[in-house]
Amino acid sequence: MKMLLQSVAAAGLMLAAAQPVIAQAQAVAPQVAGLAVADLDGVVAGSNAFRTAQQQRQTTYKAQYDQAQTRSQQINAQLQPLVEKFNRDRAAPGANQTALQQQAAQIQQIQNSGQQELRQILQPVAMSEAYVQEQIAEKLDQAVKNAMGKNKVSLLLSPQAVLAMNNNAYNLNQAILTELNTLIPSATLVPPAGWEPREVREARAQQQGQAPVAPPSKPAGSQPSGR
Repeated sequence: MKMLLQSVAAAGLMLAAAQPVIAQAQAVAPQVAGLAVADLDGVVAGSNAFRTAQQQRQTTYKAQYDQAQTRSQQINAQLQPLVEKFNRDRAAPGANQTALQQQAAQIQQIQNSGQQELRQILQPVAMSEAYVQEQIAEKLDQAVKNAMGKNKVSLLLSPQAVLAMNNNAYNLNQAILTELNTLIPSATLVPPAGWEPREVREARAQQQGQAPVAPPSKPAGSQPSGR
């Protein structure tokens, strides 16, 4: 039951998800000319388009969230007496190991089936997340180039490549974030019919031996279609 609850949380049922925080240091000239550091994942998570979509998704996909929450509670109610019986039988003197294995297998099967069912219910949510992230990613490279050009940066490093910094003088997060918010102030929340994530399109194109074809989409700067 604990495993299932963890899976539900990972699937997005924890509605008050923690938001990544971006350091709000003002971009300044790097102490070493041409060198800067940026956390691009954090920049994307802090962008206006991403955060607005996160908020609107709770309303637009409320039916899916509610359905998954209800189904999760039902599955946990089904599992609880089975888990309690398993624990009692296991603690009993001379416990039948064969019977315990059968009980454990039944519990595991219900857990696996439940996880699959919850993923299916939340599939539209996952597709929305992928669609928004792809729209932002399409503008991220230009945002990085713009910020590097304006701040005279020729080498941009990720935080993982830096052992330590004694101040925020090298931090280009805010400069990139500003450019990204300008390039894509908002994203379309609901993907068009038939849309598939880029990795799916590329995998299919590779199997077919041809270049991936971009799917039809609305302008990335259009107002989200949630709410």
